[in-house]
Amino acid sequence: MRLDVCAAAALAVTVSLTGTACSSSDSGTKATGSSASTTTGVPVDTAKLPSLVPTPAGNQTTKGPDSIPDNGIHLHYQVNGAPQDVLSAYKSALESKGWAVTTIVTSGGAGGGGATYTGTNGSAYGVFDGGGYNTTTYLDVCTWPAKPANPNCTRGDR
Repeated sequence: MRLDVCAAAALAVTVSLTGTACSSSDSGTKATGSSASTTTGVPVDTAKLPSLVPTPAGNQTTKGPDSIPDNGIHLHYQVNGAPQDVLSAYKSALESKGWAVTTIVTSGGAGGGGATYTGTNGSAYGVFDGGGYNTTTYLDVCTWPAKPANPNCTRGDR
């Protein structure tokens, strides 16, 4: 019986190695609009998460960091600036801090607008959601040591 188990295990290893070596498909993921590293591994220390997050230019008010589920943090910013300008600049600031950023959605028009981004910085995962009208933009930032099962970034007080 033990010999059958060993033979089955050897066959499974051989098949998996052959499949990996002969496969020509690219199953990796690539973030849109960023070339920063997306290496994952050991989760980031929760105490280091605030240092990964840039403060937006034109920031008027900061609330947080507040603890959220899965060892994450939430920050809320009120920024003096047009929503599209603020969010575009914030995306660039994230990339400058090493985040690989993916744009989930953008909107704009008639003086208002917004955007939602997700990103990785090493094993850290973030959701960056903002919007506003005229010259007031609100930005909610949630980061976790590793991507949680439900990366919900609830909007802060306005």
